[in-house]
Amino acid sequence: MKLDFYRKIGYGLRLEDDIPADPIKWAEKQVEKPAPLTWPGHIPSAKELLDHRAVFVYQDRKVIRKKYKDDRKAYKNAKDQLRYQTGERYFKSLETVIRQHAAVKGDAPVFERIWHFWCNHFAISEKDMLAQWNTGAYQREIIRPNICGNFTDLVKKVTTSWTMIHHLDNSQSISPNSKWGKNNRKRGRPATVNENHARELLELHTVSPAAGYTQKDVVSLSYIMAGWENPHSKKREECNPVKFNVNKHEPGDHKVLGKRFKQRGLSPKSKLIDCIEYLCAHPETPKFICRKLVRHFVCDEPTDAMVQPLIDAWQETKGDLPTVYKALIKVVYDNTGVEKKFLNPETWLLQCVRIAGLNWPPSPEIMEYDFKSKPRREARQPDFYMRELGHDLLAPSQPNGWPETEAEWMSPELLIRRLSFAANFANDNKIGKFFDYAKAAEKNFDDTENVRKYLKKAKDIDFYSNPKRIGQALFSSEWMLKV
Repeated sequence: MKLDFYRKIGYGLRLEDDIPADPIKWAEKQVEKPAPLTWPGHIPSAKELLDHRAVFVYQDRKVIRKKYKDDRKAYKNAKDQLRYQTGERYFKSLETVIRQHAAVKGDAPVFERIWHFWCNHFAISEKDMLAQWNTGAYQREIIRPNICGNFTDLVKKVTTSWTMIHHLDNSQSISPNSKWGKNNRKRGRPATVNENHARELLELHTVSPAAGYTQKDVVSLSYIMAGWENPHSKKREECNPVKFNVNKHEPGDHKVLGKRFKQRGLSPKSKLIDCIEYLCAHPETPKFICRKLVRHFVCDEPTDAMVQPLIDAWQETKGDLPTVYKALIKVVYDNTGVEKKFLNPETWLLQCVRIAGLNWPPSPEIMEYDFKSKPRREARQPDFYMRELGHDLLAPSQPNGWPETEAEWMSPELLIRRLSFAANFANDNKIGKFFDYAKAAEKNFDDTENVRKYLKKAKDIDFYSNPKRIGQALFSSEWMLKV
């Protein structure tokens, strides 16, 4: 029956779910349009969070640092109050809850897995406290609504988003022959483009190094991107909406990967849109993205035969993502029971929660916050748990996101963290006392007989004298870690 498919493409079936009559159609239906977020509590908008960030940045830089510059203790106390007032120690945990609630409580686990893939593909790394306010909203408002359309449109939205522009320092780009560049030179100031955004657009988001781009291509793309910025103001610092500043833009034509881009109409910002369309249509882009998709879901070293159906779907539809996902679903199904994939910490955790019906994530009542003092322990727990597992969702250390292969997640330290976490998490959520091991096995494992024996043996551990052991036994088994 390929019951493992439901864990390989999603997070497994819940105890109350029926086994779908047609697993491929069940999965395909979920990727045709974005699923609604299921979180019943307040979901802050990107604008709300930019406002909170603006208050924090302005008050810290312009007010309390000056007011308490000679009193470190008073400055620390004032800054702590500012953190509480602006949710600097709250929103990151809330974003984790919103994300994980959709995965375990919603009816579209396949869509949620694909959303998580794109959040990591267009990663925002740990920088300037973006994780505290902005990354979650960027993932919800920029990535999520656009992953069931065309890939080109998704890249346009991501590339010109506030969070990506800030993350990759594109506001700092001042092209040498722009109005600003010439004025800066007259005043003895530097006038150079920042290459970060252009390099990541090429290397990580579209064509990949396989396209053979050069440093000259990176610089040319930097010229095209110069002018897209988050402009400062006296009261919002770097927190204004994205604008195009023609006075920072490099005039003239620019060539990238052999293609010359000219100004269309009155606005030179059209050059970036034309270039994105060219990069997304480049033959190396579907090869790169489709291999990453198969690697995420099927195995660390996908074969060309696994990847080709996705590339064919991409080329036939010019990057229609639902069509690509449907090709992916078929490849995942065909390789269920053939290829194994070691699950990253979040996918593993959400599988454990969904299969066992655990009381996670916390409720809106637990996540309520008064913005007057430190958030209570239960409200900070979601973010704390992910950091304990070594998978700080909104703050990867590198722009290429969290690793997709087993080797990076198999260190002794990370495995010990999972063992410890499984014990404590199961204990906190009362696993064992209410877990219907037989029903869970019959819905989610092809090796049903052996898994049932294993789960029963785990459940027969003296739960009341040592409740943590059952969590270790259940959630750290080979079946739960790799599928």
